[in-house]
Amino acid sequence: MTETMARPPLDKKIISKLEEIFGEERVLTRNTDMITYSYDASFETQLNPRKPEVAVIALSTEEVSQCVKLANEHNVPIYPRGAATGQTGGAVSTKGGIVIDLSKMNRILDIDHRNMQVIIEPGVVQNDLNEALKPYGLRFPPDPGSANMCTVGGMVSNNSSGLRAVKYGVTRHYVLGMEVVLPTGDIIVTGGAKSKALKSVSGYDLAHLMIGSEGTLGIVTRLRLKLLPLPVTRGIILCSFKQLEDAGAAVNAVFSSGLQPSAIEIMDFNCTKAVNMMKPELNLPVDNEAILVFEVDGAKEEVTSQVARLKKVVETYASYIKFSDEPEECEKLWQARKLVGAAVGLLKPGGFRVYGGEDICVPISRLPETLREIHNIADRYGIVCGIYGHVGDGNLHTGPVVNSNNEVEMENVQKMIDDIHDLAIKMEGTTTAEHGVGIVRAKYMDVEHGPAMDIMRAIKRTLDPNNILNPGKMALPN
Repeated sequence: MTETMARPPLDKKIISKLEEIFGEERVLTRNTDMITYSYDASFETQLNPRKPEVAVIALSTEEVSQCVKLANEHNVPIYPRGAATGQTGGAVSTKGGIVIDLSKMNRILDIDHRNMQVIIEPGVVQNDLNEALKPYGLRFPPDPGSANMCTVGGMVSNNSSGLRAVKYGVTRHYVLGMEVVLPTGDIIVTGGAKSKALKSVSGYDLAHLMIGSEGTLGIVTRLRLKLLPLPVTRGIILCSFKQLEDAGAAVNAVFSSGLQPSAIEIMDFNCTKAVNMMKPELNLPVDNEAILVFEVDGAKEEVTSQVARLKKVVETYASYIKFSDEPEECEKLWQARKLVGAAVGLLKPGGFRVYGGEDICVPISRLPETLREIHNIADRYGIVCGIYGHVGDGNLHTGPVVNSNNEVEMENVQKMIDDIHDLAIKMEGTTTAEHGVGIVRAKYMDVEHGPAMDIMRAIKRTLDPNNILNPGKMALPN
C-alpha cells in the first residue's frame, strides 16, 4: 500500500467534528474501509493504492459545505468521489486527508419536461437518469461506456462524452447550471441563481470553468441539465476492412460526403477476436484488420436515406457490410462494441486488461497512421493490444493485456503507455479526450498546454489558496 500522507495525522478533534456533521455511521475510519477508498478503475491505483485517513458519506449540500469549511480551516486535503469508475486516479488521496463520497446524493429532483431540462444531484447514475426520462420522450445524450455505473457528477468532473459525441457533443454541451461548494465552503449557483433558460450569456461562464476541472476548483452538489428528444428510429451499419488504414480512410470519406452519423465506433482485429471468444453467437467477421459500426438516427425516412448514402461511401473501402434498423438486431450489433472493454482481457490466457494510454484523441485525418503506429508500439514491447473507441471524433481506446506475474511485461506495458501518450501529442492530438488527467496523465500537461498551464495554476491558487481540493491532480499543486 503506497503511503500518501506527507503531513501530520488528522487530529481526533477533526474526526469528532466530522461525526457531528455526518453522524458516526457515515464517518469511516476502519482500515478495511480506507483500503476500499484507495482505488478507482485505473491501472495506477492497482499498482499504487492510495489510502485516505477518513471517508465521509454526504447526503446534502449543507453537509458538503460544512465539511469543506472544516477542511479549509485546518488545511486538510479533501477528495470528491462518485462511483470511482474513473481510470486516472482522479478520486483517490495523494496525501491522506478526507475522501468525500457523493454517491448517495442520487436524487432526481425535478424533471421539467416542458422546459427540456432536469435538476439532479451529482450521484445519479447516467443510465438511471435516462430510464427516468424515457416516459417523457427525452434523454441526456452523453453516454460513456460505463453508463450503467458512472455518476453524472463524475461525468461533469471529467467532461465525459461517449459513443454518440460525434453528433451530440460532450457533457459540457448539456450543463445549464450547477450548485457548487467552493474550497472555502461557500455555495454558489452558476448559470443564474433561479434561471430556467436554455441559454444565457450573462456574466462569466463559471459552469464551464468547473466542468472538466476534476474536483480541483469546487464540489458539484446539484446540476441543471439540458435534455433532447429521443430519436424516432436508429439504423446500424457494420462494416469490416482488410486494412486498418482502410477503416480510417472510410471515416474521412463519410464526413467528406456531408453525412453526420450519430456514432462511429471502431474495433481492431484483436478486439473482434476477443468479442467472438466471449460471445461466439455474435459471429463477427474475422478476416479483417478492423470493424466499424456506424449508427444513424432520426425520422424513419431520414435514416433510410442516410443509410443508403453511407453504404455507397463505405463500400469503396469495406470488404463486408451489414445493416439493420430493427431494434433487436441493432442491439445485437451494438452488443459487440459494448462487450469489447471486458472481452479484451481474454486475448492472453491468465492476463488482464490494463487501463493506461487508453484515451488518446487525434485529428481524424491522422487516424490511419495512428492506428498502425499503436500496433507497432505494442509489437515493439511484445504486448498483446486491442484498439477500439469513438473513431468518429478521433478518440481511441487502447487495451494492452499483460500477465501480472511477468515482471518484464509489467515494465514494458508502462513504457508502451508512455509511448502511446507521446504518439498522441506527436499526431497533434491529446493524451485524454474523455477520461481525464488525474494522477496518471499529469506529467504530460505542460508539454500539451505550454504556458497555458501557468494560467490554470493561477486559477487554482485564486480559488483554492490552501490547496485543499483534490491536490496533486492535473499537474496542479500537490
